[in-house]
Amino acid sequence: MVALIDMGNVGRKKCSSLIPCSSSSCSLFSLLLAILFVFSSQRFSLVFALNYTKYRQVSSIRLARIQRHLDKNNKAPILTILSPDGDIINCVHKSKQPAFDHPLLKNHRIQREPPERPKMKRLKAGEVESEERKDTKEMTKNGGMMKGAWQMWHNNGTRCPKGSVPIRRSTVHDVLRAKSLYDFGRKPRRLPLVAAPRTDASGVVSGNGHEHAIAYTPWQEIYGAKATINVWDPSIEQVNEFSLSQIWVLSGSFDSDLNSIEAGWQVSPELYGDNRPRLFTYWTSDAYQATGCYNLLCAGFVQTNSRIAIGAAISPISSFTSTQYDITVLIWKDPKLGNWWMGFGDDTLVGYWPAELFTHLADHATMVEWGGEVVNTWANGEHTSTQMGSGHFAEGGFGKASYFRNLEIVDSDNTLGSAQNIQILAENTNCYDIQSSYGNDWGTYFYYGGPGRNPNCP
Repeated sequence: MVALIDMGNVGRKKCSSLIPCSSSSCSLFSLLLAILFVFSSQRFSLVFALNYTKYRQVSSIRLARIQRHLDKNNKAPILTILSPDGDIINCVHKSKQPAFDHPLLKNHRIQREPPERPKMKRLKAGEVESEERKDTKEMTKNGGMMKGAWQMWHNNGTRCPKGSVPIRRSTVHDVLRAKSLYDFGRKPRRLPLVAAPRTDASGVVSGNGHEHAIAYTPWQEIYGAKATINVWDPSIEQVNEFSLSQIWVLSGSFDSDLNSIEAGWQVSPELYGDNRPRLFTYWTSDAYQATGCYNLLCAGFVQTNSRIAIGAAISPISSFTSTQYDITVLIWKDPKLGNWWMGFGDDTLVGYWPAELFTHLADHATMVEWGGEVVNTWANGEHTSTQMGSGHFAEGGFGKASYFRNLEIVDSDNTLGSAQNIQILAENTNCYDIQSSYGNDWGTYFYYGGPGRNPNCP
């Protein structure tokens, strides 16, 4: 038996903005909804934000398998919050979050001792006014400025109770957009174009449709990285393409045992069902083969913060030649307990990746990358028009192009210092490019991005 599924509606709970919700009631609702679709042949018309939903036939067996997976990963909430953008945020007791389903974390105790935060190095004195300072001064005169971005679900006014963590609820239609249940929430494995040594970032350049504009460090012992990234909403051409801007903290070889911790913002219609930029994380300990996932879609990342929902939409966002909204992301290894922590904004701890998850990163990182990545599926034999960053090339500068500013790395003394001797890389500068510089205010920084398909990028 099969069901005709409207992927924009399946698994979406109808709820008020504030719903106490038990595991049994949430699961029962979802199961009843699935059964309704299995035994109904009626077509449903639903206005969806993007035309990313298509009717497809789904067997009742597959639907039941998906529901079992969701019942396991969507932990019983203490409270459920409906975000203005349609997301459902479950407030889950922090001891019940998905992380502890991982076999290596069965006896793991949440780190209650605050991590030792990286110390700051003193800035160099006597430097000339940088180009980016001149650009920002000019933009400020014209009404532009930089501000910190937050999250859309906060507009509801409701917060998760103390002792719980906010987790974006996954639905059946989220899974159906993926190629398979196994692929849901996972990045495809990157296949290097060449056999890359550890001292070279070319291993991140892949032959499976991923394109980049990145800055990276030479090989060295690294214990963390930080950057401030302005947030945009790049347009996405195909549902299975994405555009992201992130930090990679890496160790190991790109083709077999790469350990990677990643965080930033992304637009991914396949993963989220819309074109909103969202805070995201990712991890893998085997080069994206079998371990790791986005956000909290599998066991691994331990969340400790009750106000940040990983995978939730960021709001507000930057506007062309107007106000620029940015986020600051810090990833570093706690020198006392060895866990890799994530900071968001000026002083907010989000959570951590336990050291038990990793092999190479159990010690330290050997490379950091900052920058943008898109998927180009070559639909209809043409380069994608999926944008990177703001959709404008680096030469546009402040207010037009996307930026990473204040690139920093954490050394073995747990001290943050400006990233030195970075190199830049972009596979096809006619489609997406990058320009780096250094200044007194922004330290090491770069502009990057592009429109994708254009007369010079057919």
